[in-house]
Amino acid sequence: MSHDNDRSRYRAVPSSRLGRVAGFGRLASGVAGGMLAEGARRMASGERMSAQDLLLTPGNARRLTERLSHLRGAAMKLGQIISMDAGDFLPPELSGILATLRDQANFMPARQLDKVLQEEWGPDWRKQFRWFNPRPIAAASIGQVHKAMTRDGEELAIKVQYPGVADSIGADVDNVATLLRMSGLLPATLDLETLLKAAKEQLAEEADYVREGEQMRLYAERMAEHDGFVVPTLHDALTRKRILAMTFEEGIPIEALADEPQELRNEVFERIVNLVLRELFEFGAMQTDPNFANYRYRRSDGAVVLLDFGAARDIEPHVIEGYRRLLGAGLTGDGSKVRHAALNIGFINETVIERQGERVDRMIGIITEEMNTDAPFDFGNRAFVPLLREEGMAIAEDKQSWHIPPVETLFVQRKVSGTALLGAKLKAVINIRRLVDTKLAELA
Repeated sequence: MSHDNDRSRYRAVPSSRLGRVAGFGRLASGVAGGMLAEGARRMASGERMSAQDLLLTPGNARRLTERLSHLRGAAMKLGQIISMDAGDFLPPELSGILATLRDQANFMPARQLDKVLQEEWGPDWRKQFRWFNPRPIAAASIGQVHKAMTRDGEELAIKVQYPGVADSIGADVDNVATLLRMSGLLPATLDLETLLKAAKEQLAEEADYVREGEQMRLYAERMAEHDGFVVPTLHDALTRKRILAMTFEEGIPIEALADEPQELRNEVFERIVNLVLRELFEFGAMQTDPNFANYRYRRSDGAVVLLDFGAARDIEPHVIEGYRRLLGAGLTGDGSKVRHAALNIGFINETVIERQGERVDRMIGIITEEMNTDAPFDFGNRAFVPLLREEGMAIAEDKQSWHIPPVETLFVQRKVSGTALLGAKLKAVINIRRLVDTKLAELA
């Protein structure tokens, strides 16, 4: 979520099925037109080209970003996930433009906002507040956040869901999948159905603000004895399925710490990594959305404010055990043990090993060498990423090797990968091996 003073960001959310389908139609036709124009330009200059090159142009990325920002909902959420999960492996132009989806959404116009609030709170909803700021302090894929003060003087953050978002999840996910299939980037043999079903289920959960409020309450209970973090307090009386009311917690964007002293960046990031390890191995539950906007830093006491629990979920015991074995194997530095653990947890399959075993082993070697040294690891030094990208893209070119890990594992890995990206953003330097070693020793 982000602050922005640009009035042009006020655009009504297309809430009808027809309106959203039309939006996808405009996106598809715009991308196709962009591909034709780019193809003609390259042909005229004598360049060789592929369908993938033509699709992944900056112009098409801008079209994708603009349209998904307008549609919001599941469509925009999937764009965010792609940018975070695959950012290191996309062309820089596409990765950079898609990354704007992580913190940029249009706002609802006042009339549309008032309609939602009346439907949830009744026509006299304003009487419950001393003031309600109609300008959002933040906006994201599923809702936007407003500050308000109750008659009792309590300052709240109130998340209001965009109209039509919950009802459009199934169609939005199917439309994005259709665009991906049309692109020719996915092998025809790749079975997306399990992944699409899970995406629809998670997005439906995220669109249920009553559920999110309960998850926030449960998370606060787990964190009761852990200093250094703040979880907002739910305001039950004002929360509805499309409205989440909670205490307003002051804080600056976590990325702003990138300009702070190294010691502070290291301490805060180490705290966050320890929290991820606790989620995985102590809580058995995890907030699986690693969007940077879900962390704030409170200067007054140095606490990290945790936000957005729509993606919080229990972790299957076999996933917890799989990660314990994988990390334990990584600490040994034995590539064969890591490969075996990765097979068991479902990150790779036998087909990949048979067809691309040497490249897989080289990737494992790069990762274990980087992460297995008992010394501070510089997350800001991404020199090893191009090496991983080179091997990963070579494997990806062999479409018979494509494999989708189990969905329950993907949720956890999304949080792990996103946390590493935050470390890179903060240029944090911490002894990751020692943190993992300590946590695994506690489990022994």
